Amino acid sequence: MPELPEVETVRRGLHHLITGYRIADAVDLHPRALKAESLAPLSSLKGSRITGTGRRGKFLWITLNRPVVLVAHLGMSGQFLIQEKDRPRAKHIRAQFELKRSLRTRDLVFNDQRTFGWLSVEELTDGVPSSAAHIAYDPFDPDFDYQATIAKIAKRNIRIKTALLNQEIMSGVGNIYADEALWRAKVHPESMTSDLSRKKIAGVIDCATEVMREAIAKGGTSFDDLYINVNGESGFFEQSLSAYGREDEPCPRCGSLIKRIVFGARSSHFCSRCQRKKR
Repeated sequence: MPELPEVETVRRGLHHLITGYRIADAVDLHPRALKAESLAPLSSLKGSRITGTGRRGKFLWITLNRPVVLVAHLGMSGQFLIQEKDRPRAKHIRAQFELKRSLRTRDLVFNDQRTFGWLSVEELTDGVPSSAAHIAYDPFDPDFDYQATIAKIAKRNIRIKTALLNQEIMSGVGNIYADEALWRAKVHPESMTSDLSRKKIAGVIDCATEVMREAIAKGGTSFDDLYINVNGESGFFEQSLSAYGREDEPCPRCGSLIKRIVFGARSSHFCSRCQRKKR
């Protein structure tokens, strides 16, 4: 599932390529493309002008010269793509938009093989669409409260990885970057938050921020073509992963084998030596 670095890469691409364009046509092509709670059909956006983009955690939205925005969640395989005439047409288009600016036309599509992603027309409240109102700030948000987030984690009695994945504590982190952050912080994914000092929790947050910043710089992580950016290009952070997906490979830090365990229906990868679980 695309996490913050992948969603931010898509947002930046959209912001650069479609800001200033007018939506000449908009249509959904799949019954699950439009979220049931959407205030209006995509066709209601015809004639509006795109003024920018926004993001919180894994949610992104396109702002318009109207009191509504077009919200998107990429789900497992959602993609925004600019369709170019010299490139093969996307195979799983769920919605499409004809964009115009002066004499130039661009075709933007929402492609989603597994159909877990969605689009929605929503109003903003305090600068955030209703779908993301319950989502906590992510570390790159100017309003992110570092000390308050440490306190939220410290007062829980849950596994540290579970805390990292909780989008109502701190948003943006998914399975990939949780494993990478915990490897950098030398913390076992099953460590209980109540057993960690505030300094250690702060270190985990710092590592999560650091690894996501590096991933953004490399366009995110692509294991297959389910995640590509707006231009159809893959991210290259996979080459920098130290723990995630590296089961039985040597730890880049100490040489011990990377292990994989499953809890909470998710796989977790960690170094059997660097990230020892407190007894």
